[in-house]
Amino acid sequence: MTDMKEKPTLLEMRNIWKCFPGVIANKAIHFELHAGEVQALLGENGAGKTTLMNILSGLYQPDDGEIIIDGTQVSLNNPQDAIQFGIGMVHQHFRLVDNLTVAENIHLGWSETPQIINAKKLYSSIESLMAESGFYCDPNRKIEDLSVGEQQRVEIVKALARGAKILILDEPTSVLTPQEAEDLFRNLQKMTESGRSVIFISHKLDEVLSVSDRITILRNGENVITLPRTESDTRILAKHMVGDQSFEKKYVPGVEIGKPVLELTGVSATDDQGLLALNNIDLLIREGELIGVAGVSGNGQCELAEAITGLRPINSGQLLINGEDWTDKSASEMAAAGVGHIPEDRNKTGLMPDLPILENAILREYRNPPIRKGPWLRKGPAAEFATRLVRDGDVRTPNISVAVRVLSGGNQQKLITQREIDVATRVLVAMHPTRGLDIAATEAVRSALIRHRDQGVAVLLISEDLDEILSISDRIVVMYEGSISRSFTMAEVNRDEIGLMMGGSKQDI
Repeated sequence: MTDMKEKPTLLEMRNIWKCFPGVIANKAIHFELHAGEVQALLGENGAGKTTLMNILSGLYQPDDGEIIIDGTQVSLNNPQDAIQFGIGMVHQHFRLVDNLTVAENIHLGWSETPQIINAKKLYSSIESLMAESGFYCDPNRKIEDLSVGEQQRVEIVKALARGAKILILDEPTSVLTPQEAEDLFRNLQKMTESGRSVIFISHKLDEVLSVSDRITILRNGENVITLPRTESDTRILAKHMVGDQSFEKKYVPGVEIGKPVLELTGVSATDDQGLLALNNIDLLIREGELIGVAGVSGNGQCELAEAITGLRPINSGQLLINGEDWTDKSASEMAAAGVGHIPEDRNKTGLMPDLPILENAILREYRNPPIRKGPWLRKGPAAEFATRLVRDGDVRTPNISVAVRVLSGGNQQKLITQREIDVATRVLVAMHPTRGLDIAATEAVRSALIRHRDQGVAVLLISEDLDEILSISDRIVVMYEGSISRSFTMAEVNRDEIGLMMGGSKQDI
């Protein structure tokens, strides 16, 4: 890490505002970057980190505010403008062409790539750039044959090749092994020694303290503080990241917690890239119990929900429902066992927006009598079922023939919630069930979860909203890098400690 004394200011973002429908993503943010430093941008999901950097990289334009680079105010209307001013961003999801080689990807769309060039010259020019930067990867290999960590190196070299003096890395270690992360940190140090600057977006406290010179923390779209690494520790960062506002437990258990319903023992599973996403998970939920899963997105929560609901294979371990082995059953088998699932994305996996409410309401029941008789779908019972679902879920609609896409987001979510509650006679897995909803719809969905828990169902709530988890859970577990760090009863809850564990710190308060 570099000494910040007498380091010139390379970048200023002043009074940056960015609003989306119903959301203020950035509110009067001021951000300053020195030449030759690594500055971390820390905060929970939804804090505004990526939006702010998308503005700096030209993907978004601010609603208000100004950007100053090397003392000159600039307009960044698109990514090409950002590249021209020496700004390169490596996103969480890489933008590479799988069937092209490393060298071809780096040269693709680069203004300095000659129109006529032979393969030997193409590869040699890239090799020298990689040797200089420390981010080496065989230029002859195709992207599809590379590991995720190697693909990240290619993205970084692409940015450096185009003259990036400010490199933005969005959650760069989320796809890396510990060894690859250490290599990345060493190479970032070399970059700052050569005069480049790095903005390091992260939620991981320990790595922020390891790699950064200064740390800026955002919360709810606003600046909280910028402080030197030497004046920080995990406690200070966690407190600023999650806040110290008090919380109230709005709901109390309505029934006595009963026998075990869902039990995971030693469960491990991989993600879509074949990387370990769940690592030896042990989890027990009882009748009439609502367990909240706290954690920053990308730490295995999605894979946990999919493993429980039959959407993702379990590589090892055991899943029991009421003491019976249901490991690696299909989604339809899990539904038949009484496992409901409110998915993360209501439009992609929860609903068919162009179809009417009726057809969306019976998605889980169309194979069963009385809706189905032999090979035939019976319209009368289907309509009765959909009408009852809409009534019980308080879905505001003129009729059940309306296409789901014309419903408000809150009414769409209430439809999914009630449909899955109907399925969930034993277990309900709710993944970000109130994301993007207004206050009234949020309260309606939370109340539905509580009522279902009070009927003796085991409820697993996965949410990035820590206040939501604290307000309605009976017990809280924290997930980090595919493992459960700790389980808290509400009597034991310590907001600061939860914040530390969400950021990967294992130290006790």
